[in-house]
Amino acid sequence: MLLLNTLPAHGAALDAADARLLGAEGAAEAMAGIGRLDGAGPTPLVSLPGLAAELSVAAIHLKDEGRRLGLGSFKALGGAYAVMRLAGEARAGGASSPMVFACATDGNHGRSVAFGARRVGARAVIFVHGGVSDARAAAIAAYGAEIVRVAGTYDDSVAEAARVSAENGWTVVSDTAWPGYERIPGLVMQGYTTIAAETLAALPAPPTHVFLQAGVGGLAAAVAGHLAATLDAARPKVVVVEPDKAACLFASARAGTLTAIPAGEATVMAMLECYAPSLSAWRILERTADAFLTVSDTDAVAAMLRLGAPAAGDAAIVAGESGGAGLAGLMVAAGDPDMRRSLGLDATSRVWLINSEGATDPDLYRRLTGLDPERVAA
Repeated sequence: MLLLNTLPAHGAALDAADARLLGAEGAAEAMAGIGRLDGAGPTPLVSLPGLAAELSVAAIHLKDEGRRLGLGSFKALGGAYAVMRLAGEARAGGASSPMVFACATDGNHGRSVAFGARRVGARAVIFVHGGVSDARAAAIAAYGAEIVRVAGTYDDSVAEAARVSAENGWTVVSDTAWPGYERIPGLVMQGYTTIAAETLAALPAPPTHVFLQAGVGGLAAAVAGHLAATLDAARPKVVVVEPDKAACLFASARAGTLTAIPAGEATVMAMLECYAPSLSAWRILERTADAFLTVSDTDAVAAMLRLGAPAAGDAAIVAGESGGAGLAGLMVAAGDPDMRRSLGLDATSRVWLINSEGATDPDLYRRLTGLDPERVAA
């Protein structure tokens, strides 16, 4: 389902603080901090001419975050960067006792926070809900983090992480913001601007469209905010893509205000299964997103297969079940004449996509696609 953005705030300038955080200056800060990590070079930007011809657009470029810092997803840029910034500030302020960082996660954000905590010599306590697979929890624990299981949904784990951290004096590094808690999620989003800055520097021509998958909206807002702050009127059309079973940003756009939705049936796009938008992400997206689009689990698996077993001329890419959701949105839109017309998607369009994760649960990847991620990546 497609919803064009007709909100009164759409097209308004970013708040000055958001523009500074997510624009060229903020991205340069993030890239400098992340550049101190081992293996911190840019991820691949892959041209997919076969897919572009199939979908009747001029070009498709995909930023492959499945190779980011060895952590398997774009989240490597957010949680770890925020932890390093906070630890550095604490040391500069004279703190001597080890810090404890906590967060809730669907899998990838917690892995990044644990990675960052280990690097700065801090402890990490990661709260995971019932939908997080044992494989993803084990990948977090491998960085020395303590895992706390929480009954319920991602949003339940967010609340529990905040409650327990307040009782113990721990620092919560959340990728979702709420009233009174925006600075740290802002640092997480600032880390994500690295993706946009790297992409704009590498593209042969600016994109006309970008399809951005979203859970609470942090990645989508970071990229959309960077594009608005740096390209202004020349920015591409931004389409936010969510699972149809967990479309809280779509619901917010339809209601005209930030809106939480009830938890329902689980989606295969587990990293995007969120039912309440991030406050700061919504503030940015209501101004910068041009459309909101929902996709089904079937659409998501089709995108995984299209990337893992591509047509002649395209490189094979390992995309996890949430990683290919942006492509799933493009495939749905490109195959619908009304959507193409509404989005101005045609034979001259240059589309940018992000593969936000690789096969972070290899067994699930095999079950869903019938492909071996190691062979696809070879």
